[in-house]
Amino acid sequence: MTRCVVFDLDGTLVDSVPDLAACLNRLMAARGLAPFGEPETQAMVGDGAKALLERAFAARGAVLDAAGLAAFLDDYTAHAAVLTRPYPGVVETLEALRADGFVLAVCTNKPEAPARALLDALGLTRFFAAIGGGDSYPVRKPDPAHLLAVIAAAGCAPGRAVMVGDHHNDIHAARGAGVRSVWARWGYGAEVSGADAEAAAFGDVVRVVAGFGV
Repeated sequence: MTRCVVFDLDGTLVDSVPDLAACLNRLMAARGLAPFGEPETQAMVGDGAKALLERAFAARGAVLDAAGLAAFLDDYTAHAAVLTRPYPGVVETLEALRADGFVLAVCTNKPEAPARALLDALGLTRFFAAIGGGDSYPVRKPDPAHLLAVIAAAGCAPGRAVMVGDHHNDIHAARGAGVRSVWARWGYGAEVSGADAEAAAFGDVVRVVAGFGV
């Protein structure tokens, strides 16, 4: 039976805050609003582009509108991989997991178009049988239906899947879906509870997943 490892994207597979901050600040400048540093931007990441912008605008005493969201998404899709890089060990670990017979997938709250553009630009798309963005289905993480839809698209069953992510949304989605979870300690999320295991670095994922015996 097919075994699957599903990864979150931002803060798990890639360090994307530099490009997110750059695109956010171009929008802030266009609206006459003060910019954000990378640590401030990182604290707002994890619930998708719209939530990021809503938090940023609210922090500047403003309200996000549809034109602002559209401008950000167009800019970010075109510039998602200028400064963004995979975390150390990502390519080697994905290759090792595939060699061990795992099907790989991505479940992210980032909209699907910029997620795919980013993975394409970094040469990572080839690893993944399914890529589910925050707008790919009617729901998104922490709703377990988002994760379950991605697992199904990858041709796997929940009992044979593992979710790896840095954010509480990843862990909550996995728990609700009956899927084992690994907290990515290297990522953006604050201390997360409830994961079945944790990994300190991306290269630890092979060993941790093997320990589940899926």
